[in-house]
Amino acid sequence: MVEIGKTNALEVVKKVDFGVYLDGDEFGEILLPLRYVPAECNNGEFLNVFIYTDSEDRVIATTETPLAQVGDFAYLQVKDTSSVGAFLDWGLMKDLLVPFSEQKADLNIGNKVFVYVYLDEKTKRIVASAKWEKFIEKDIVDLSEGTEVSLKIAAKTELGYKAVIDGKFMGLLYKDEVFRSIQIGDTVTGFIKHIRPDAKIDLSLTIGGYGKIKNETERILEKLRESGGFLPTTDKSPAEFIYQTYGISKKTYKQAIGDLYKRCCVLLEQDGIRLNNTKQKNIKNNL
Repeated sequence: MVEIGKTNALEVVKKVDFGVYLDGDEFGEILLPLRYVPAECNNGEFLNVFIYTDSEDRVIATTETPLAQVGDFAYLQVKDTSSVGAFLDWGLMKDLLVPFSEQKADLNIGNKVFVYVYLDEKTKRIVASAKWEKFIEKDIVDLSEGTEVSLKIAAKTELGYKAVIDGKFMGLLYKDEVFRSIQIGDTVTGFIKHIRPDAKIDLSLTIGGYGKIKNETERILEKLRESGGFLPTTDKSPAEFIYQTYGISKKTYKQAIGDLYKRCCVLLEQDGIRLNNTKQKNIKNNL
């Protein structure tokens, strides 16, 4: 089955002067214009092509890869505006329309906007919506606290960052728990921190629980070994400096250092932490 707005593997069935025709199943023969035809392309070969509609609403193929396909969330730039809406640059010759009815606010040339790309069932045209929240799935399935997920940063709020989880759900990264630079449109790895009774999801960029502390103690020990056995961090160090040094939050740092200190792996000094060399031969067995 050929899907408009998706990449499909289609068979070459006919060569013509202006391109090749592909077997489009229920859409009949679909033209791949000459500019996109690979060298030495022959009948019977299968090509990976993106299927969309041209300016005259004809189903057409391209070997170009768009920045987003139907079903994707993306952060795209406004290339033009008209009486029907705004047009986004999504990497193809034909721009992607955001109708006025799907805009939250006026879009001007040069603006960037987070959108959901979908196929309008009435017109069979690929369009985008800045009202992306309405496309989020409401029933949370296959998620549990501690699950590793892919996050698409969608919006910045007073509390932190809204993110799309695995292309389906929505969660929140609290700003006081984010210690690295992230921007709208970024795709990052995160974890489910908490699923509330009202189905709202709290997110984290680091794994929680004992496994997290065990991983971070190993990271701190490795950093200490690389630096000659001493690092100038204490529980009074700024959170930003701790993140720059270890890539973890200050809260996680304090938990990990507490664990290492209890096991006599480190010495706590006024201006930093020092590797307890007399205990190094037992560290691997204790972790």
